[in-house]
Amino acid sequence: MKTIDVEHIEVRVKQGEHVELPKTVDVFIDEGVQAAYRVSWPNLPDLSEAGTYEFEGEIETDDFPEPFIEQRADPYILKAEDGFYYFTGSYPKYDRIVLRRAKTLEGLRGAKEHTVWEARESGILSEHIWAPELHHIDGKWYIHFAAGEKEDVWAIRPYVLECTGDPFSDEWTEKGAINTDFQSFSLDATTFEHQGRRYLVWAQKTENDTISNLYIAEMKNPWEIKGEQVLLAKPEHSWETDGFDVNEGPAFLHRHGKVFLTFSASATDDRYAMGLLYADENADLLDPASWTKLPDPVLTSSENTGLYGPGHNSFTATEEGFDLLVYHARSYKEIEGNPLYDPNRHARIQRFFWKDGMPYFGEPGYRLKDMSKVKATIIIE
Repeated sequence: MKTIDVEHIEVRVKQGEHVELPKTVDVFIDEGVQAAYRVSWPNLPDLSEAGTYEFEGEIETDDFPEPFIEQRADPYILKAEDGFYYFTGSYPKYDRIVLRRAKTLEGLRGAKEHTVWEARESGILSEHIWAPELHHIDGKWYIHFAAGEKEDVWAIRPYVLECTGDPFSDEWTEKGAINTDFQSFSLDATTFEHQGRRYLVWAQKTENDTISNLYIAEMKNPWEIKGEQVLLAKPEHSWETDGFDVNEGPAFLHRHGKVFLTFSASATDDRYAMGLLYADENADLLDPASWTKLPDPVLTSSENTGLYGPGHNSFTATEEGFDLLVYHARSYKEIEGNPLYDPNRHARIQRFFWKDGMPYFGEPGYRLKDMSKVKATIIIE
């Protein structure tokens, strides 16, 4: 993405009044996107005399290290009420659940990783420990994740862990499998609360079906569904059916009078891409007619940035509240064997923006170009 223009700052005060320059400025980006960015200004000189003064500040671009955390697919970051950022993701051996936490996003990169739960030796919960998500609900901690079994590694179901104390303790209780109506391949469950009701959205293959669809249901508590389980979306466009017919990895976002669900589609190599569903915030979320699926993907592989197969995202925010996209992608196309067992889907973070009330993600791994300076004029009357 390329910067088109940067807001010019003009401050006009009477002689003797305090002068303060804004902490953020608006940046105008291609595709008609406008976004606020932090700016650092030089120390102001003596402004006691009337006149016009010109200054130049440095724009802080919020570019995170690339990659952010290596070999952690399906990355999930929670900005929790206790003042910490928490990070988890799929461990390359798919045999455990790990957490790390820090006071800042940048601190997560070097934070010590703690194993909070390990797979069983056999039976259920023994294989393919995938896509953990950490949630803080009604004063307790929950991890939603998927797991298979050694005797049938593809008998993958959604499970829940609960912790009533410090999430970095070993005192996690297995609440069991989520009680869906299906006894078939199911994964990537996410939960969210909206207008006083808790929901679950997950990827589901029905019996003897190779298609992965998205379902939604209301929850009785963080580990039990109640009521009807509704087919929300299924792969229908060419970018959702490339290699495999897949809708998976849902992530929830509520902004600007709408609720959004991003999801991932197609095979997990460079064809992997992100799509978007949205509904009015006051709509019945259990009614499929309330939701609209965009016909085109919102994030795809990019030859420009050299990142491939972006997807399985989550959302978080900077300390100031700027929206962030958390996702995984590889830095190469060619993969030997099953891409699921290639460990180099690294966790990545980048800002995303808003255009006409809809999220705008740009390209994976973009860096805003031609943006470093902002000018300010101070007029002392």
